[in-house]
Amino acid sequence: MPQKKHSKYIFVTGGVVSGLGKGIVCASIGMILKASGYRVGHIKIDPYLNVDAGTMRPAEHGEVFVTDDGGEIDQDLGNYERFANESYSKENNITSGKVFKTVIENERSFKYEGRDVEMIPDVPNEIKRRFYALEEGFDFMVVEVGGTTGDIENLPFLYSAREVGRERQAMYAMVSYVPFLKNVGELKTKPTQHAVSSLRSTGINPDILITRGEIPMDRPRLETLGKRCFIDNDAMFDDPDCESIYGVPLKLEEQGLSRKIAKHFNLRYKKPNLGQWKEFTKNVEQPRGQVTIALVGKYVKHGGSAHRDVYVSVLEAIRHAAASFGVKADVVAYDSTEFDADLLEKLNPDGIVVPQGWGSRGAEGKISAINWAREKKIPFLGLCFGMQMAVIEFARNVSGMVDANSEEVSSTTKHPVIHIMPDQAEYLRNHQYGGTIRLGSWPCVVKPKTILEKAYSKFGKDPNSMVNNSINERHRHRYEFNNKYKVELERKGLIVSGTSPDGKLVEAIELPREVHPFFVGTQFHPEYKSRPLSPHPLFVAFIEAINKL
Repeated sequence: MPQKKHSKYIFVTGGVVSGLGKGIVCASIGMILKASGYRVGHIKIDPYLNVDAGTMRPAEHGEVFVTDDGGEIDQDLGNYERFANESYSKENNITSGKVFKTVIENERSFKYEGRDVEMIPDVPNEIKRRFYALEEGFDFMVVEVGGTTGDIENLPFLYSAREVGRERQAMYAMVSYVPFLKNVGELKTKPTQHAVSSLRSTGINPDILITRGEIPMDRPRLETLGKRCFIDNDAMFDDPDCESIYGVPLKLEEQGLSRKIAKHFNLRYKKPNLGQWKEFTKNVEQPRGQVTIALVGKYVKHGGSAHRDVYVSVLEAIRHAAASFGVKADVVAYDSTEFDADLLEKLNPDGIVVPQGWGSRGAEGKISAINWAREKKIPFLGLCFGMQMAVIEFARNVSGMVDANSEEVSSTTKHPVIHIMPDQAEYLRNHQYGGTIRLGSWPCVVKPKTILEKAYSKFGKDPNSMVNNSINERHRHRYEFNNKYKVELERKGLIVSGTSPDGKLVEAIELPREVHPFFVGTQFHPEYKSRPLSPHPLFVAFIEAINKL
């Protein structure tokens, strides 16, 4: 009987500080390997004790990315999907919460047969089990160990990664920050030397080192750092700030990353085919024109700083679509809690996007922005909460329901045009928050002769294809369009352009083209399935509408 073929593992750790861009490095490694003809899987490790990212505050943690099977995961998995043009599962995310929960459940069900259950070996064994359950069909598994080397919560995962190296072919990479001190005009490598030493203390010697910084490292300095860290010259790579994240794989490949990986695993070198990626990156970094888009959201600030991590998928989807027309999208973010329509008058944007959100805070600001877009006939795209606010705006200002609102915003409204789904009300009463909202991919039937149908027909391709006027899109919400108001709102001119197959749930709304050039809202999140080489059709149609004005 032939022996089962195992995946080769590439573990990516971080040194000095978090937020380095390990996820982009992992996504870049995966994309380069796929372009070389290999089948690549990704795993994101999050050491926090949450089971998933679903209950975390977006303003602190950043975006929650949703998979087809309903996983609520750190935004890095979104980068993996975008770079690899693949869809992954919620099992591709491993958290300490998931691991410890399973170990305790196993103990309670006597799976350890009465012996004492210990951190070593039971926690690493559960982590490895999760790794190996995902490897079938893949030549490589690229595993990002979240956090920073030296964090106590990382240790079980680093211990597991070390053991994998004894059971599988493995490579260990460290991405480490090299600060530039402006007062002396010098890059400082000492923090990285300490980070590598800390990683070695876990039993892992990095096979490659990727330096991160605001400015490039010169080759002599890289080689000196390699000597201090006992790493070969051909294993030292520099990843300075790029014009766009899509330039990172090209920068790493220029330095010979795929050749080094092939050498490490004793594989025949296969040159990656990066032609399409280079063309896309050129369109992003050397655009022929520019459009200005206002994004009105409630999570655009964290403290006194601008916060771009919350709407990462939206921003990237806009970028993908703009690049397909060879233009740059300058996205100007406004905090909907402080929003004033005069801000849009001053900016005079070419288009407006109102993205997702939760709760009552900032809702009126979003409604005001939507009203401005509708009355000024500026292309508008509303996503999830943004669609719901568009329904409220239409009900108030076109249908005359002055008190129209969402039950999420006002429990006493006379016209709850947006209301909670019945099963969701039960979950909230029982304080069941984690993993209970409407999640994952759901089918939607598209109404013929609508903007929605035209967009998918003209621009849709895998994974955003329309088949027999049916699409599949990802969701994350508790509240829905109230069908009691459907007839009245349609009578006033609102078009319900997408519904669930049974017709019970409204999934998309729009205004007629003769009334507005592009006014579309979706209960689903099209941004989650936009890819650089397969931009989402709704975002492409949105940019097209802007270009036609």
